[in-house]
Amino acid sequence: MPRKPPTPTADARRSDGPIQFLTPEGVLESDSRLGLPATFDLPALYRDMALVRRLDTEAIALQRQGELGLWPSLRGQEAAQVGAAHALSAQDMVFPTYREHGVAWCRGLDPVSLLGLFRGTTLGGWNPYENRFQLYTLVIGAQTLHAVGYAMGLVRDDAIGSGDDSRDTAVLVFLGDGALSEGETNEAFVWAAAQNLPVVFFCQNNQWAISAPYSVQSRVPVAQRASGFGFPGVRVDGNDVLACLAATGDALARARSGGGPTLIEAVTYRVNAHTTADDAGRYRPASVTDEWVAKDPLERLRRHLTASGAADEEYFAGIERREQELADHLRTGCRSLPVPDPASSFEHTYTTMPAELGHQLAEHLEFVAAGQENGATR
Repeated sequence: MPRKPPTPTADARRSDGPIQFLTPEGVLESDSRLGLPATFDLPALYRDMALVRRLDTEAIALQRQGELGLWPSLRGQEAAQVGAAHALSAQDMVFPTYREHGVAWCRGLDPVSLLGLFRGTTLGGWNPYENRFQLYTLVIGAQTLHAVGYAMGLVRDDAIGSGDDSRDTAVLVFLGDGALSEGETNEAFVWAAAQNLPVVFFCQNNQWAISAPYSVQSRVPVAQRASGFGFPGVRVDGNDVLACLAATGDALARARSGGGPTLIEAVTYRVNAHTTADDAGRYRPASVTDEWVAKDPLERLRRHLTASGAADEEYFAGIERREQELADHLRTGCRSLPVPDPASSFEHTYTTMPAELGHQLAEHLEFVAAGQENGATR
C-alpha cells in the first residue's frame, strides 16, 4: 500500500545542481524546486528496482551463453526508469527506446517477451495497447516523433484537459542523450511546443552515446535545451528514484491538464557497456565508472529503508527469493521461445502482399528448406 512520505530534513536548496531528495548516503532531504508526491511506496520502488536489476543480470548471462544475440544493459539506470514508470496513470502511453526494461516491468509486461526480440524469435513481442507500452524502437530518436503523433491524436480525441482523471491522458517518451543529436528528436520538440502537446520527454543522460561523451554533443545541459523550443526543462538526479518519480509525476499531470510538453533530464550513468557487443573499456576510464557505482541507486534507497525502519532484513530476504524466481522464469522462458515461422516477416509486412515480395518469400523458403536438408536447425 502507498505510504505517507517520511518527513525530510531541512531544505538543502541545491539550486546549482539536479533536483535530489535522496542523497547517495540514503538521507532524505527536501528541495525547494519540487515537492514530493503526496504518497509513494518506498519498499515497492526498491522491489521493482531490485527485480529489474536481476532481469538485466540474467539477460546478460543468457547472451553470454549464446541464448540471446544482443542485450542492452540498463544497470545504473534503475531509479530513473522505475521512478518515471511509477508516476504513470493506467491510460498514459509509453514510447521506449530499446533499454527501458524497467519501465516494461512496471507496466506489467512478461520480461520473457523482451528477450524474444534479442533472441530473434519475434519482431516485437507484445501488443502495445495491452499494457500501454509501445514496441522497442531501435532507430535512434524515431520514437519521439511516434510519441508526438500519438499526442496529436489525444488532443483531437479531447483526451486532455477535461478534468476527468480516468480520461485525461499523457504520453511519456524515453530517449538517451545521443538522441538529442538526431533530427527526429528536434522535430518532435518543435511539434510538441507549437501544438502544446501532452507529451513528456524523459532523457536518461547516461553520459555516453555509445563511445561519444555528452560533452562533444552539446555545450549546455540537456534540460536547458527545452527553453529554446519554448517549454520547461527539469534536471533531476537520475539515481534518486524519488526525484525521478516527483518530476515525472508533475510533468505528466501538467500534460494531462493541457499544460503542454516538458523535457526531463535524469542525470545518471551507464555502468555497463552500451550493449553486450561493446567494450566500454576502450573509451572511458574505469575510475569514473567506480565513482558512479558508489552512487548506486539501489544501495542509497536500501540505506534509507534500513535507517528509517521502513524495511527490515526479512523484507530484503523476500526480495532475494523473488529475484531467484524471476531468474528461473527468465531462463526457462527464454529457452522455450518458439522458433518463428520463416514466412512470418514477409506475411506481416503488408496487408496484401505485393507480387515482388511474394517472389522474395518463395526464394527465402527455398533457401530455408535447403538449409534444413543440410542439417541446419535454426
